[in-house]
Amino acid sequence: MSTALPLRHPAPDARLWTDTLMGRCRAPVPPLVEYLVDDVVQRPIVTGLLGRTWAPWGPDRGSQAAYLDTFVEFWLRLGYDIVRFEIGLPFAERHFEAADPVKGSDKVRAWSDQHRGAIASWDDFERFPWPRVEDFDFFPYDYLDAHLPPGMGLVVSHGGGVYEHLAQLMSYEGLCFALVDDAELVAAVAGRVGGLLEQFHRTLLDLDRLAAVFQGDDMGFKTATLISPDALRAHTLPWHKRYAAMAHAKGLPYFLHSCGNLAEIMEDLVTDVGIDGKHSFEDVIMPVGRFQERWRDRIAVLGGLDINVLSRATPDEVRRATGRLMDECGARGRYAIGSGNSVPSYVPPTNYLAMVEEAVVRRGLS
Repeated sequence: MSTALPLRHPAPDARLWTDTLMGRCRAPVPPLVEYLVDDVVQRPIVTGLLGRTWAPWGPDRGSQAAYLDTFVEFWLRLGYDIVRFEIGLPFAERHFEAADPVKGSDKVRAWSDQHRGAIASWDDFERFPWPRVEDFDFFPYDYLDAHLPPGMGLVVSHGGGVYEHLAQLMSYEGLCFALVDDAELVAAVAGRVGGLLEQFHRTLLDLDRLAAVFQGDDMGFKTATLISPDALRAHTLPWHKRYAAMAHAKGLPYFLHSCGNLAEIMEDLVTDVGIDGKHSFEDVIMPVGRFQERWRDRIAVLGGLDINVLSRATPDEVRRATGRLMDECGARGRYAIGSGNSVPSYVPPTNYLAMVEEAVVRRGLS
């Protein structure tokens, strides 16, 4: 699978990773970053490259600990300075499900009902079974915090952001109608979700090994934001501003993963919300290099290798594309190399490893 991986002598340095992205130092070569790596991609690497038995997540503490040990080993031996982990509160949202079509995958894919949500009226809002942070099992976060190797940092968030849960609870169609017909209901749902995520983040911020908060909240599509910029300013961005302030109070950066074209709210995100870095880039919207030219040293730029390249190119083409990004964006600073979005199940493991290997070879890791 690889000639330079897995690393024999990994030496993670989460402080250097954070200092590089915050512009406090200029690393000679960009570090690695990733938002998510699907288990379907991880599994053959764990068994074939790391030589470990795959440990699936189970209902008992033993299987969960085994999964998390393998999870840490995966990130460590592939040259990351941090591990990123997220799970979220169990909002009772309406989803459709189907088997993952990727060959060899036994997973189920889920997507939101865009036409009918769980909340369409004030009666729905009052009857909705809102989850309680007090009842949530934070074991995975606590276990990772206690079992990271020296030098490695933990990057966390709630699974799904305020806009995502707002749109899923009300459905995208229902949300659009409600923004016109009953803006107070939208504000109430967003406020309830935002407040629960605030409680969730307060618990996460008590972890000892945190390197950053890296929250996801997909607010855009190819040409614009999914709802109007003013609606996002009213119902979503104030919550991100609050979460960013909470992280900053702990001396931690707040990074945002958000798919789509956010051009109309980027100044808000940088100036008012106070994000420290942006993740999720598509070449068809704006290549990561052009984005970095626009925002220069105001925020960090994370990832950027287009998923179309990562999933469809050859391994050699992936290596060359990775090298070009490291040369172009790394020279400006405040940059980490990784995918433009995440590493989904349909990305060939050999392509993912080609990207990572190019990065570790250039960094001189072994």
